[in-house]
Amino acid sequence: MRRDDRDDPFDDIFREIERMMEEMTGNDVDIRAEADAGFGDDAHFSIYENDDTLRVVGDLPGIEQDGIDIKCDGRTLTVTARSDRREYEERLDLPARVDEHAASASFNNGVLEVTLERTGNSADIDL
Repeated sequence: MRRDDRDDPFDDIFREIERMMEEMTGNDVDIRAEADAGFGDDAHFSIYENDDTLRVVGDLPGIEQDGIDIKCDGRTLTVTARSDRREYEERLDLPARVDEHAASASFNNGVLEVTLERTGNSADIDL
């Protein structure tokens, strides 16, 4: 389906819809889509803060739970996700230091949620 899009304010939207339809029907010949092994704009992560915890929520469409690996060093959360067709890695700089040993995670219907407990900003050093 081709249209005359000159001066169409919705040109970008229609072009994206056409690309997605071509991809779904198997008529996709876009080389950039084949070169992108990650999730691109499909994965979104948000960080929510309260007094005691940080909650990281991410959308990982098309991923099974056993394809997810989560690591944290107290300052950075790294999420690696794999499927038969894609591989994705996201490194999130956390807004506060956390206790990586007290973290918990859940994954339901493509949504990953990681809860991390805040720690103090620095350790006391005795003399």
